[in-house]
Amino acid sequence: MHTRSFRKTSRFGSSRPSGFKRKRFPGKRKGGFSANKIDVSRFIKKGVTVEEEVAYIPTYKFVDFKVDNRLKNNIVYKGYKDTTPIQDKIIPLILDGKDVIGIANTGTGKTAAFLIPAINKSLTSRQNKTIIIVPTRELAFQIEKEFRDFTHGLNLFSVLCIGGTSVRDQFRNLKRSNDFVVGTPGRIKDMVQRKALNMAQFKTIVLDEADRMLDMGFVEDIRFLMEQMPQEKQCLLFSATLPDEIDRLSRKFLRDPIKISVKVQESAANVNQDIIRVMGDSTKKLEILCELLNKNEFSKVLIFGKTKHGVEKLSKTLIQKGFRAESIHGDKTQPKRKRAIDSFKSCHCKILVATDVAARGLDIDDISHVINYDIPATYDDYVHRIGRTGRGRKRGEAITFV
Repeated sequence: MHTRSFRKTSRFGSSRPSGFKRKRFPGKRKGGFSANKIDVSRFIKKGVTVEEEVAYIPTYKFVDFKVDNRLKNNIVYKGYKDTTPIQDKIIPLILDGKDVIGIANTGTGKTAAFLIPAINKSLTSRQNKTIIIVPTRELAFQIEKEFRDFTHGLNLFSVLCIGGTSVRDQFRNLKRSNDFVVGTPGRIKDMVQRKALNMAQFKTIVLDEADRMLDMGFVEDIRFLMEQMPQEKQCLLFSATLPDEIDRLSRKFLRDPIKISVKVQESAANVNQDIIRVMGDSTKKLEILCELLNKNEFSKVLIFGKTKHGVEKLSKTLIQKGFRAESIHGDKTQPKRKRAIDSFKSCHCKILVATDVAARGLDIDDISHVINYDIPATYDDYVHRIGRTGRGRKRGEAITFV
């Protein structure tokens, strides 16, 4: 019989909530999977001090790149000085017109790595249009915002083509003169089939987080879109991993691509990772969650759930219990998703409950904890989920209910 008493054994505050047992699980098979079930021992890892890492010494600074001076001024204005490894190694290749495959984790500066040379290409000729395809609406929004920052005063324009927003507005925007289109595969394919978008007009295509788009079942949509592009084009593919299907796609559509890998460890070194083993029914699981959320150190918490219905239900339950919470999932319209994220970013609410739409692409500062209320489908999904905390050199906490 469980009670609400505490035992002083937990790192997550001064005490451990009742109703759970922390347990280490032996690995069963190489790679951490057994019959498609994740070995939860991989969810336990003590964070290390990030200052121990050897600082990367770049070959280039941003001012060294041979790009339009107006673009260079915007880069400086954004405060960009030293390049990250992916930027340092891949920007010169893209500026030289090479097809590239960038293997890099999220949060490594990939967006600037492909935007800066693509923008410079458009500044040399307005005929050099770029289409950027990404797995989620949130990532599309972030890339489009970065584009607007880099192109301030440059008379270059972009259109977002994503689900959950007005098709009519996107039709109208696509009729105008645009240099960049940023969107998700399904909506872009829809616009092509409606004759509102012509893939033949683009000289550059960026596939960002290609492995995630494969996981989401978009590979045939991408193949459909790339087959309609001109033979002479520049292809920039970015992915955290390179599964066979993506490798086949690159061999078919990329011309002698140069592969650059700057992938670091599987999960953030500065994130403490632990599990909570729940003994009892779902009511007990919710009680434990609420006990954790009431602790002061849980100041900005991202909670992941498996299903859209479950996420919405959990969010409403937390609100009923007095927590300031928001939710994002695929059934929410884009304006509602954006409002929820903005509220979380500004700390108006301290809890964001989400499906895996938030596992990639979201760059939100100072998330203190990631809680996997439901176990992720794959270890790769787990890595991306917990990557939302411990950004940069900050410490983070990841807790998984099992």
